[in-house]
Amino acid sequence: MSGNNNVIEQSLTALLEDESFLPDLQAQTRDQAFKSLVAILSTPNHIHKSFLRVALENGTIVRIPSFRVQHNDTLGPYKGGIRFHESVNEDEVSNLARLMTLKNALHELPFGGGKGGVIINPREYSVKELNLICKKYVQYFNDILGPDKDIPAPDAGTGEREMDWMMAEYKNIHPGEPYRGSFTGKSIINGGSLGRKEATGKGVYFTFKYLMHNFVKDNERWLSEQENRFAMTALRNVDKKLKIAVQGFGNLGSVAAKEAFKCNDLQNNVVAVSDANVMLYNSDGLDIPALIRYTEEHEGDLPQTEKDLSENGIKAVVKERDDLLEIDVDILIMAALENQIYKDNMENIKAEIIVEGANAPITEEADEYLSDKGVLIVPDILANAGGVIVSYLEWIQGRETQFYKEEEIYELLYNKMQSTMDTILPQFFGDPFPLRQNCYIHSVMKLSTVLFRQGKLY
Repeated sequence: MSGNNNVIEQSLTALLEDESFLPDLQAQTRDQAFKSLVAILSTPNHIHKSFLRVALENGTIVRIPSFRVQHNDTLGPYKGGIRFHESVNEDEVSNLARLMTLKNALHELPFGGGKGGVIINPREYSVKELNLICKKYVQYFNDILGPDKDIPAPDAGTGEREMDWMMAEYKNIHPGEPYRGSFTGKSIINGGSLGRKEATGKGVYFTFKYLMHNFVKDNERWLSEQENRFAMTALRNVDKKLKIAVQGFGNLGSVAAKEAFKCNDLQNNVVAVSDANVMLYNSDGLDIPALIRYTEEHEGDLPQTEKDLSENGIKAVVKERDDLLEIDVDILIMAALENQIYKDNMENIKAEIIVEGANAPITEEADEYLSDKGVLIVPDILANAGGVIVSYLEWIQGRETQFYKEEEIYELLYNKMQSTMDTILPQFFGDPFPLRQNCYIHSVMKLSTVLFRQGKLY
């Protein structure tokens, strides 16, 4: 969401008027300190840019733009993914780095916020060329990376393979130094954590399930007494058979869809999924495990023709990819890229609950419009933290060289996300602010308090 600077300022304005927050700051000193907070939290500490010099297999030398933005390290080392995508740009990476700072603060993780990007379409490069791009990235940004400085992880277009390559290059450059914690999201054999690959998707669905099955059901009477449009939205959907659409069927979306498909606590019916090529629809519900098996055998792509569907025994109708956002469903899980719901389509959105698995999939204007209508948006800062939470667990395991079992990882993940929601949800349903604003207020409060205690507001 390109306007998260605006949300930071709005959060600080709300806190400025709360005299119980930082009561030691009064009168002019308080105004000055809050102006300092706006400046500190809305701008990154460092923006690193470079053109990676890469020799392609055809003999051509190319120069590929790349970034590493380090937003804030008040709470710990910078932490955030590296994405390989042709849409990468400095503003996007800076915005996502800022979001990581707030996300880590919200979930009480000892990290700051960072983000990286390389402007490529990875499908246009050979494995050897991608390996070289990864090595070059580490070489060019070597001075700013490290287990106690800045710890990258996978993002769109990258995965455990790329993290393995990058960690290996970091190890080559720093012989004899600790290296396992230099990158997270690695393969298991290279010190990665069990459950890391599925963590974000599982966390996205767990957030939604905990909201509806646990919190709303357990607090129906209290919620019915709240004069809150979001409480009414939640109550309308708590006992329904929920029609769910999932935009994006990569690692995040497919896992979230599978969790919804197999969930017995809610009456789910995943009726639509989409990827970069196509949308598949079945009003009776899609066979998500069969679709996952198909993507595993076809380089991640969903079936694109009636013939593909028929040959694999999958019942669905092929539709235009972008139509998914506007179909008549109750729940929309956003698991693709940013800015998918915006001015031109926001009035056509029919879902009453939207879960942001992707980062910033809704523009600021659309977010405000939908929230005013009573659409309950579970924001990225809350919903998609599963990846960084398990990255934290991987980082700990690398430092201690002791490793958790997969079931222990998921238990720790769910406990951490539940703890955050138990803090945020009562405030949200009792306040006039949308859930995103409540999450930001909590994050900004944590960061502001630490900055004040560290003497950084003078």
